[in-house]
Amino acid sequence: MAVVLSVFGAAYGIAKSGIGVSVVSVLRPDMIVQNMMPPILAGILSIYGLVVAVIINSGLKEKIALHTSFMHLAAGLSCGLCCLAAGFCIGIVGDAGVRGTAQQPRLFVGMMLMLIFAEVLGLYGVIIAMMMVSQATVNVSNCG
Repeated sequence: MAVVLSVFGAAYGIAKSGIGVSVVSVLRPDMIVQNMMPPILAGILSIYGLVVAVIINSGLKEKIALHTSFMHLAAGLSCGLCCLAAGFCIGIVGDAGVRGTAQQPRLFVGMMLMLIFAEVLGLYGVIIAMMMVSQATVNVSNCG
């Protein structure tokens, strides 16, 4: 769930903000590199999901306590859903931001601040997922 949902969020963010970059690049080709920040930040969301999935996968065994399994599921959902929400936010803010930056270049700093706050939403999910994974096996007896 961590990988699937975070990749959906990244894909939406890249597609939505990429449309804005494409439209602006026709009129202002000098701003292409500067306006690539929203798709780059959206792509990082998929890396968050991959990291959490690898950490969860390292703790999987053939026989595992039900509590640990549910903690792993909750960790994956936490990361995935936060990254999905962050991807939606980055896509919408990125699309509007690059279009606005083409008309008023001073808007770039404000757009970047909003994108950073949107990216942090995904990071919150990763932090919570790490906390869940680290506590998944504490004081739990394995299936016998």
